[in-house]
Amino acid sequence: MGADQMWRTSTGKGVTVAVLDTGVDRSLPELRGQVLEGKDFSYKPKGATVDTSGHGTDMAAVIAGTGRSGGIQGLAPGVKVLPVKTGSGPGFGDLASTYLKAMRYAIKHGARVINLSETILSPLSEGDEKKLQDGLDEISKNDALIFAGTGNDADSGNFAGYPSTLPGAVGVASVNQSGTVSNFSTHGPQVALAAPGEGIPGHCKDGGGWCEQSGTSYATAIASASAALIWSAHPKWTANQVLRVMMQTASKPKGKVPSEYIGYGIVRPAQVLLDGKGDPGAADVNPLFPKYMPGKETSVSPSAPSKSDTASATPNAQADKPGSSAKGDDGNGNTLIYVGVGVAAVLALGGGGLVWARQRRRV
Repeated sequence: MGADQMWRTSTGKGVTVAVLDTGVDRSLPELRGQVLEGKDFSYKPKGATVDTSGHGTDMAAVIAGTGRSGGIQGLAPGVKVLPVKTGSGPGFGDLASTYLKAMRYAIKHGARVINLSETILSPLSEGDEKKLQDGLDEISKNDALIFAGTGNDADSGNFAGYPSTLPGAVGVASVNQSGTVSNFSTHGPQVALAAPGEGIPGHCKDGGGWCEQSGTSYATAIASASAALIWSAHPKWTANQVLRVMMQTASKPKGKVPSEYIGYGIVRPAQVLLDGKGDPGAADVNPLFPKYMPGKETSVSPSAPSKSDTASATPNAQADKPGSSAKGDDGNGNTLIYVGVGVAAVLALGGGGLVWARQRRRV
């Protein structure tokens, strides 16, 4: 990815990234001084910096870890992480309302980028879907970006979950080391961008050593960090302009664009920061949802699949993946970066099944 070279131009300084997740343990060496106070909106709050799962902490480390004392080196070590705790494990609660409160809090406290490495897999009521849409609308109206994982359900139903299917969310898929979509990565028209999501070092849950992880969670964190790097270097750009150059400079899929597997391609912030590529274009037009009018009932995503479409998806679609691999069109080595979170663990949380995915292998 050329991170060392990119950091000469931008480390993400001046940008706050909100991590809506299981909390962030800021006592880790690589996260000391990187994490703001935040707030806990989970069912049984214990504080935004208490993370019994480790998922949110790993997301924060991939985004903003400094590598101090042998810790994880994040992609944007200059950003500040705002921990906004939405859950910590199995429990009950109104998840849609929790997300809405969390999104509003993130915006109110200065987050320009919001990372949501979680997916609601169960169908939602009209009221709960509206709550999520209201949150996304407020993010858009406040000139911020939200990156949401598409999920890791490709080989077990390929259900298109929330909020990646709603207008305003930037759905992120996972690719492997060759730039091909990961077998687990949920696909469909909700996929906007992709990022590496396999073989990523993370903290082992039982303590000590590193564990290899995979999934769309980390791919989402990489996309969020990439946006922060670009925004830090171009602070006068709007959210629409940052997203537009990310889409323009992504390593494009073969065949139809956008691809249902990797969207407009694999994120490559070095193309913007080192090579000066990308035209920011119109400040007030969302490049992903050009007809999107936040707050209007007519705001319907052209890429959002119906529930019947998601229910009938072929679980073995990975056997034939047209447009699933990316081509490096410039040969300069800036095609890929690395990160992920893998095999699904479903949590029953109120209005739907909340999923983050984790696959660990000690390394």
